[in-house]
Amino acid sequence: MERPYILHMFTPGRQMSPFDINMAADAGYQMVVPYADVGADAIVALTQDTIFSRGPKGVARTGIFIGGRDALLAADMLAASRAAMVKPFVVSLMADPSGAYTTAAAMVACVEAALLRDGGGLAGRRVLVLGGTGPVGRIAGVIAARQGARVALSSRMGIDIAEQAAHETGQRFGVTLHGVSGGDTAAVRHSLADAEVLLACAAAGRQVVSAEDLGFAKALRVAADVNAVPPAGVAGVGVMDDAVPLAGSAAGALGIGALAVGNVKYQTQHRLLLRMREAGTPVMLGFDEAFATARDFLVERAAGKAA
Repeated sequence: MERPYILHMFTPGRQMSPFDINMAADAGYQMVVPYADVGADAIVALTQDTIFSRGPKGVARTGIFIGGRDALLAADMLAASRAAMVKPFVVSLMADPSGAYTTAAAMVACVEAALLRDGGGLAGRRVLVLGGTGPVGRIAGVIAARQGARVALSSRMGIDIAEQAAHETGQRFGVTLHGVSGGDTAAVRHSLADAEVLLACAAAGRQVVSAEDLGFAKALRVAADVNAVPPAGVAGVGVMDDAVPLAGSAAGALGIGALAVGNVKYQTQHRLLLRMREAGTPVMLGFDEAFATARDFLVERAAGKAA
């Protein structure tokens, strides 16, 4: 009898996300087993329990998924799990805490594709991330910085929190990030004044840029919003907008809405889970691989439309 495909899903939180469990099942894993309250101190023992029980052939049908809500902790747990393996007992690994890695990857890939329409990418762009201290905001900032953008993480809690998040995130992932205050309307408008790209990553249902605020964004080229719950995170950006002119933008910016990003996020996560299950050799998948996958999907989609 063939051994089943098993995905062990570890989260530091109280429960694994049902979204991720559904995605794993739809990617063809026959057994999807969630584990809650898994801290960094437990990941080595759980990894070794996972690998040694199946033998060299069984590990080819075994995967580990790391969730949670902390983007930095997930990266650390991913690395610790990989280091705990002993050849030939090596399985595929993936991290996507709160969907932050795939959502951030999809968001930045969509923005990059919109910028490329005018012949330029992210390199040298001034990127403002509102809600920049959350998991999606931090990783979106890192991905954009790795493409050569100058990235500022903004926090409604003020400059100290923003600078702390920028420092610890940049140090962890080897990029330079800046912190700016989003503590009041004046601070947000000041940050918007020279932003070329706006990434709105605040909590669902929270509007971070009003129609009046947009008037201060004189250099804005693209605004992307991951908030699908009314009101829009950025006034004038519809959830289905896919690089369409942003109403109220004096600079003629394009808007990208939450469901447009969400479609790319879904396809990215699905492809990564398939890759884990189908890989002939073990793979380790984080936000860099998610960004590459999101880019590939957008290129293929564009080619399909052209055909």
